[in-house]
Amino acid sequence: MKDMSDQVRAIVFVVLVVALTFVWVRFFQRPQPPQKPGQTVSQTAPTAGTAQPSEAHPPLVTTPQAVNIPVVQAAAERVVTVESSLYHIEISNRGGIVRSWTLKKYFDDQKPPHPLDLVNSDAAQELGWPFSLLLADSQLEAQANSGLYDVQMASNATGGTAPAMRADTGIFNAPVSVTLHWSDGRLEVRKKLTFSQDYQISAEVSASLDGKPLACGVSWRGGFGDRAVYNASQLVTAFYQQAGKITAIPYNKLGRPDNRILPYEQAGQMEFAGLEDQFFAAAFIPNGTDLYLSHWTQWHHYTANNQQASDPVAEIAVGSASPGPVKFLAFIGPKELALLGKVQPSLEGLVQFGWTGVIAKPMLFALQWMHRYIPNYGWTIVIFTLALTMALLPIRVWTFHSMRKMQVLAPEMKAIQDRYRKYSMRDPRRQKMNEEIMAMYARHGLSPWSQMGGCLPMLLQLPFLWAFYRMLAGAIELRHAPWIFWIHDLSAKDPYYVLPVAMAVTSYLMTKMMPQPATVDPSQQRMMAFMPLALAFIFFRLSSGLNLYYFTSNLVGVAQQLYLNRTQPLPSRSKFNKKNKQQ
Repeated sequence: MKDMSDQVRAIVFVVLVVALTFVWVRFFQRPQPPQKPGQTVSQTAPTAGTAQPSEAHPPLVTTPQAVNIPVVQAAAERVVTVESSLYHIEISNRGGIVRSWTLKKYFDDQKPPHPLDLVNSDAAQELGWPFSLLLADSQLEAQANSGLYDVQMASNATGGTAPAMRADTGIFNAPVSVTLHWSDGRLEVRKKLTFSQDYQISAEVSASLDGKPLACGVSWRGGFGDRAVYNASQLVTAFYQQAGKITAIPYNKLGRPDNRILPYEQAGQMEFAGLEDQFFAAAFIPNGTDLYLSHWTQWHHYTANNQQASDPVAEIAVGSASPGPVKFLAFIGPKELALLGKVQPSLEGLVQFGWTGVIAKPMLFALQWMHRYIPNYGWTIVIFTLALTMALLPIRVWTFHSMRKMQVLAPEMKAIQDRYRKYSMRDPRRQKMNEEIMAMYARHGLSPWSQMGGCLPMLLQLPFLWAFYRMLAGAIELRHAPWIFWIHDLSAKDPYYVLPVAMAVTSYLMTKMMPQPATVDPSQQRMMAFMPLALAFIFFRLSSGLNLYYFTSNLVGVAQQLYLNRTQPLPSRSKFNKKNKQQ
């Protein structure tokens, strides 16, 4: 074989140098860092299969070409407003988040009142906004939640023509679909929110890195609900339903047990999950993909009265643990039973009546039915209480007769007890006293339990009282519902404590007018007289509607008792009464 000429050797040398240079650039060059938003991507990012310099033996297989992802960014920040007869929603393309979710039919406690915004803008500026993205990588998450998204509007969920925008306000009327798209050349995020004319929306959110789908979640950060109520931040709870059972998690139980500000993923798949306060809820329902719940507590720092203060803020995220898009439905609005029942699965369980539900729910339906004819909920409560108290009148009459008989027997019983008072409680002769008392009951056709009859109306009223309390705690119909003069909100406490005091006074009158059992001693009487004061202390901070219910019930009870006392006075025929008068 002839030796190669110098020219051939030179050509082979050049080819080898070019080949080695290509291999070095292709397989051994360090990957470039991800581009920041706003920068132009000048070269393709390396794929996950690219060999790193630290590898001793690079793979011999050919690495596939990286996906060429175009940069998608808006030129400037923009706020899109979507509106229906029920809500007014503002969406910013800076992060693709929700800045305002206002309910038109419900108002806050400002003077003058404004439509209620479920987003706490003060806390959100510090802690993040609703519908921000949640990713495992905090750096990628920060980029996704600060990028300027391109916004596309459509008249319906399937795309279609652009919806009509009111020229005077720039507001889009529902139904409308908002698509938010952003990419820095590596990380790409899409959010599609479809708004109906009611409180329900549908959403699809996806994120990918270098063309590969990521597991992601959608969070509600920065607080939720009516922040003007007493202890508002502590009333917000996370909730979820599994196997038909709803579980509520208070703010101080959110997050990891060892560090509450770190997200904790609740085990199991959710039928629905979300955030709620006393009267409003944001519930997220899976729609073709699994849904997890992650929750935690952050702290909002602010200045009040020239002093630093902090409030806990409950935050959640819902998403899918599997890479790919997250699809869900959401109900964001009032916890009104009729509306919650229309959602599938039903969200009626969010209005929690506890064990009194069998009483509280019919009571609420009865109030709603009566309110059709009585426009004022305060007077509706008064009429409802009158009807309920009159329904219990036969029991009150039976109790009155029983107590009257016990009063007639009081001197005879006292005489029996005095004869055996000298014996100790362990003396066998005490048994004889009990036998004589039982014989006395038998002669007069009474039961030993008759002396407890005075407590029966109160015991029967307790379930209704507790049910009324639970109903008022969850019935949004009574929120900001006025009665008369100073009562502007039946779900809030009486600002001047008139109703609690009136309730205590009528309770005291009831105690004094009821026939006293035969065995009540002075210490028990003093305790019974103290009970109305204790009730007033408890009821001072309870809702005006509950105080109105109890006061009306007591007022009717006083009138009934006064009538019974006058029409059926205590009989004076008793040899024991005559004997006592002679002494």
